Amino acid sequence: MESPRWILHVDLDQFIAAVEVLRRPELAGKPVIVGGSGDPTQRGVVATASYEAREYGVQSGMPLRTAAKRCPDAVFLPSDPPAYDAASEVVMDTLREFPAVVEVMGWDEAFLEVRTDDPEGMAAEIADAVRSRTRLACSIGIGDNKLRAKLATGFAKPAGVFRLTEENWWPVMGDRPTDALWGIGRKTARKLAEMGITTVRELAATDARTLADRFGPTMGPWFRRIARGEDRSPVVSTPYVPRSRSRETTFQTNLTDWDEVRQEVVALARRVTADVVEEGRPAVRVAVKIRWAPFQTHTRSVPLPQPSSEAADIEAGALAALAKFEQERQRPVRLLGVRAEFASGGSR
Repeated sequence: MESPRWILHVDLDQFIAAVEVLRRPELAGKPVIVGGSGDPTQRGVVATASYEAREYGVQSGMPLRTAAKRCPDAVFLPSDPPAYDAASEVVMDTLREFPAVVEVMGWDEAFLEVRTDDPEGMAAEIADAVRSRTRLACSIGIGDNKLRAKLATGFAKPAGVFRLTEENWWPVMGDRPTDALWGIGRKTARKLAEMGITTVRELAATDARTLADRFGPTMGPWFRRIARGEDRSPVVSTPYVPRSRSRETTFQTNLTDWDEVRQEVVALARRVTADVVEEGRPAVRVAVKIRWAPFQTHTRSVPLPQPSSEAADIEAGALAALAKFEQERQRPVRLLGVRAEFASGGSR
């Protein structure tokens, strides 16, 4: 008889911070914050924080200056993507040595579809292999689908294993807030709360038509399905392909001249174009992100007339997206970003 099918979600613990600590062993056990230029007196945001720093309330996306106030004794380091690329590649190559379908989700996580009578035993073998090859720790969620495996990882952290299936779904998830679900953020949770829906169990019991009326015919019923732990998405072994390439700049002095904002967007678009050309795939959509002072962020995007890797097309798309902010041009700009998005399902 064939062994049962399981989905494992492997998530590297505090990945970026862990890679930095491996390069600087003297930082082990200390609060480490990675982001921007590594200078908390300059503008920038936290890319990641070690568990020691998180105990002080430091979170990803937080301004570095705020992080420094919360954790003044932290060690601040600049982000080093090539180092994280190299470490991630070793981890993913290690996962592919197991009898599994491996779907890479990014630097620090992957899904594995396996057939085994002992998923906890295989999870332990995987964690041991990753630690042996890289000295990095990982947490592993076990599920009967991808949704449950992903959520299980949260209960496994740090460096543990947890199983979440149909059998224990309600005892574990039923009374948790709706934003505990993978796919529901704080904004959606607030909208659900306005409907009197505050827990996973309550969302699962809500009529699908009621949710469709509020969130649309696709998203509404989908929220109900994930509240029940339902997920039929397959684990796909195609190589991980970025969905977009982006560049952004945080300004030490707010920009107040809209012509200067346009110039910076064009400069960022040119850098993104170089990334698109390197990627070898044309962009189909361009987005501009603006963070207004003090710290409010919005993004606008436009589709390109046709897929393109040409600088002129990407710059024109970026300026068209920027034009959508025209009515807010009097506000001081703290950060600008340009993102080129690729068609879904493409490969290099």
